[in-house]
Amino acid sequence: MALKINVMQLKEHGKIAEVRQDVVNVTGLTNCMNGQLVKLGDVARGVIVGFDNDYVLVLVVDSRGKIKPGDTVTTTIDDFRVPVGDNFIGRRVNALGEPSDNKGPIKESTDYPIFNTAPTVLQRDPLDEVLATGTKMVDMTLPVGKGQRMLILGDRMTGKTTVGLDAILSQRGQNVICIYCCIGKSEAALGRVTDVFDRERVWDYGMVVAATAADSMGQQYLAPYVACSLGEYFVHERHADVLVVFDDFTKHAWAYRQISLLLERAPGRDAYPGDIFYIHSQLVERAGKLKPEYGGGTMTHLPIVETLEGDFAGYIPSNIISMTDGQIYLNAALFGEGFKPAIDMGLSVSRIGSKVQWKAMKKPASMLKIDYIRHKELERMTRIKAGASKDVEVRLARGKVLEAFLKQDENKPLPIEEQVLILYGRENGLLDGCDPGKVREMLGKFVQHIRSHFPELVDNLIKTKTINDEMKEVLNEQLSRLTNSSV
Repeated sequence: MALKINVMQLKEHGKIAEVRQDVVNVTGLTNCMNGQLVKLGDVARGVIVGFDNDYVLVLVVDSRGKIKPGDTVTTTIDDFRVPVGDNFIGRRVNALGEPSDNKGPIKESTDYPIFNTAPTVLQRDPLDEVLATGTKMVDMTLPVGKGQRMLILGDRMTGKTTVGLDAILSQRGQNVICIYCCIGKSEAALGRVTDVFDRERVWDYGMVVAATAADSMGQQYLAPYVACSLGEYFVHERHADVLVVFDDFTKHAWAYRQISLLLERAPGRDAYPGDIFYIHSQLVERAGKLKPEYGGGTMTHLPIVETLEGDFAGYIPSNIISMTDGQIYLNAALFGEGFKPAIDMGLSVSRIGSKVQWKAMKKPASMLKIDYIRHKELERMTRIKAGASKDVEVRLARGKVLEAFLKQDENKPLPIEEQVLILYGRENGLLDGCDPGKVREMLGKFVQHIRSHFPELVDNLIKTKTINDEMKEVLNEQLSRLTNSSV
């Protein structure tokens, strides 16, 4: 006969002493801890975010009524946990893991702590597999590895969300679970993202965690932690690969600054409290690749940061640059010129580099970044100095073809095998003498021809990630035919 043991649950009771917007001061709690969930009367929930000499400081994260001084505060000795599970795929939830898409309740598999600790160095493996973002300029020159933390930053309306969304779209059929985390954006901006999810059937492998500008600053503060916890469930329990896009950390910093000022913490540089560095590093450190004995799953983070007039040396951007493995900088001037995606090659870098890149892409893409930067420098010089020589005009024309080669429409990610094919074509004369306006047509024609007539070559390329001599022979023959027919 099995012995049934009743687990005793310890509860504490306190009183609300003062209410200041979304922060309340509580007395009477003597055995509580940071990050602990508390109930405020019968209408609200909060999380403990600090202590002073007289009070426990609680951030209200879920309020369904008015709270006032004198209300009872109840706490159990548990950390703040949220529901997680497979059924969250295809759903939109708020910063407490509760459904916000009017599709009914979600049956969770278990619950995970919001403020979970990052994997230790001994639990991690070096990154060795590429995560296809579908953006040519990123995959060719700034490769992202599974488990990497890659920052996307730039001014307003420069295409940052598009780069993150295209990375999510690229994961279709790649066995990668995708989480889009909206922090402090308008409902209209979130609606544009969910429209893409609907149109491209991203809900089959993705989910949205959203705390919009209309939500409390407590929910905006918690949203990225909840997104991480949902991702960690799939990493630890399903040993899966996960991609999380945080849109954006600037608004998360604003929410935290607002909370901190209500907590009477002293602001520092740019009026942010000093521990904002710790807050963001604690989040991005949860990304990584686990060793096989810990399941071998990966979690990749793409945090987005908004700069003001290109000031990427500001406090929040420079903080997050220092704690990530590279950055993709989108330049407002390039965007204004019509070069999209407006990625500034000179200020963008991936610290993982070509370690994770396909072998077939390494050599043809190795000079791409330098060629593009040289072209932009030459273009700037010729704007100032009139009467360029014939040699300079030829180089400028070649640079215009390279620009057309790198341009890409939004929400049209390109698979890596197609990127390898067009790179090979460019390296072997496909675009020599080509009009910039016809570059895209020529590349599309070449890829379509290879896909339809030589599908086994494409399958072999995906499998081996290299171009062998036999494949080169076929590609060279088809390039010769294509270039001769277009002359």
